[in-house]
Amino acid sequence: MRKILTLSAGLMAIGMASPVLAQEAAEVADPSANVAYIFNTLLFLIGGFLVMWMAAGFAMLEAGLVRSKNVSMQCLKNIGLYSLAGIMFWVTGYNLMYTDVTSWIGSFGPYGMQAVGEADVDTGYSVASDWFFQMVFCATTASIVSGTIAERVKFWPFMIFVAILTGFLYPITGSWEWGTGWLDQRGFSDFAGSTLVHSVGGWAALAGALIIGPRLGRYVNGKITVMPGSNIPLATLGTFILWLGWFGFNGASQLAMGTVGDVSDVSKIFVNTNMAAAGGVVTAIVLTQILYKKIDVTMALNGALAGLVSITAEPLTPSVPASILIGSVGGLIVVFAVPLLDKLKIDDVVGAIPVHLLAGIWGTLIVAWNTQSEVDGVTLTVAQQLGVQALGVVAIGAFTFVLSAIVWTILKFTIGVRPSEEDERLGMDITEVGVEAYPEFAKG
Repeated sequence: MRKILTLSAGLMAIGMASPVLAQEAAEVADPSANVAYIFNTLLFLIGGFLVMWMAAGFAMLEAGLVRSKNVSMQCLKNIGLYSLAGIMFWVTGYNLMYTDVTSWIGSFGPYGMQAVGEADVDTGYSVASDWFFQMVFCATTASIVSGTIAERVKFWPFMIFVAILTGFLYPITGSWEWGTGWLDQRGFSDFAGSTLVHSVGGWAALAGALIIGPRLGRYVNGKITVMPGSNIPLATLGTFILWLGWFGFNGASQLAMGTVGDVSDVSKIFVNTNMAAAGGVVTAIVLTQILYKKIDVTMALNGALAGLVSITAEPLTPSVPASILIGSVGGLIVVFAVPLLDKLKIDDVVGAIPVHLLAGIWGTLIVAWNTQSEVDGVTLTVAQQLGVQALGVVAIGAFTFVLSAIVWTILKFTIGVRPSEEDERLGMDITEVGVEAYPEFAKG
């Protein structure tokens, strides 16, 4: 019976495949290429939906760390930014980042989807799977901005900024390295985006925080007013979701799963990614116990994320002890940078600037310790690699920060960015969204 079913399925498959017999013939001619194509594409798709799930992680983290009166707004912003990022990356982002890239920029125009039943085996993967995987990275960049400037930015100005960030700013700097642009030609290395994703989002968030200003009542008469989050269990869930999604973020950035060596490398990336996060958590727990005599759970959560960001620039080549150390420094950065920002009166609601910007810079620079690129047939020295890593950090940071500041300033003095003081005190859920997350409790 099983043989009959198998034969019937095979005949049905042949009949259904008749419109693309030429492609079928190509597949038979090189079965090893077909296998690699299938597994490479699966890696992109599985990694892509794991990174997409990080959107839920950001939404839950932010919903837990803002006050009850602004939870619905953060949920709305996160589903809105993910959707808009996808549209903008299709409209022009992907081609700016990857198509016909010279040394500085790609080409304008929408992404062209492959035809039904079409597969260019020579690429080694489905181009649609590649687009999807790259798109969710783009959306991650915008999520970073959302958390920093939460609770005092109106919805539509924020979405306009997201459209510019995801359609233009992020793809242009991405093309400099991942699109084989000028930084890549100099040997800059950023495996999965400590700088190209996380620091870009961090620079855009910093520009917004400086121009928009802190929340009402946050800094009064030289004192810092504590504004506790609404739901620590929700923020913890968001952190675990992000941790899970990071395996796709880093693991699928291997960009290949068609050989035994590639699969082995993906597995090692998973281990190093996990251990860096663990190092960040333990460091944050120990340091807050020593410094404050009590353990700060929000620091532990951000310690995990900082560890993940730190290892993202090179999650393959470090040993496990090195990965733990890299992640631990990320946790240390969070513990010391969060209060420093408050001293500077930079209001970062969720701690995204220490986590994504500062830990992203650290992760990018430490690449030189483990990896040296080859340029024109010559392997860079550690000092040369460190120099080109620093060049990338400065160039991408300056471009993103300056242009983000210009966009935020234009929005501020045209349509306005902040709600009125009365609306901000009442909360964005009531005044702009119209749906309260916690209608029984959202009074403070």
